[in-house]
Amino acid sequence: MALKIRLARGGAKKRPYYRIVVADSRAARDGGFIERLGSFNPLLPKDSEQRLKFDSERMQYWLKQGAQPTDRVAKFLVSAELIAAPAQRNNPIQGKPKAKAQERIRANAAAAEAAAAAAAKAAEAPAEAAAEASE
Repeated sequence: MALKIRLARGGAKKRPYYRIVVADSRAARDGGFIERLGSFNPLLPKDSEQRLKFDSERMQYWLKQGAQPTDRVAKFLVSAELIAAPAQRNNPIQGKPKAKAQERIRANAAAAEAAAAAAAKAAEAPAEAAAEASE
């Protein structure tokens, strides 16, 4: 059974309140859980002590049992210095434009270069005409 330490949403519509729970990873987000470890109220100010509360001893116990924290809970645990910061999840390839967008970028760059070359050629032509006229 894969265990997760995650947030279970409660509260009213547009007034979220989360419980930090240990649950089977296959269970529904707000469904059954094994143990409640704490709570998180995102509506309170960030410096409020009531915003995030959890039992650090039980948290450490479940981490030793192999429970994996979700990304958000891992941030809480890092700030409480219970776990080391995980490696950044960064995929630089995902942020790049896709094939069609890259083709458009190349086409726009080629058109801009052609326009710049034409402008430079046009700027030279009147200067040459003026030089010929003065001779």
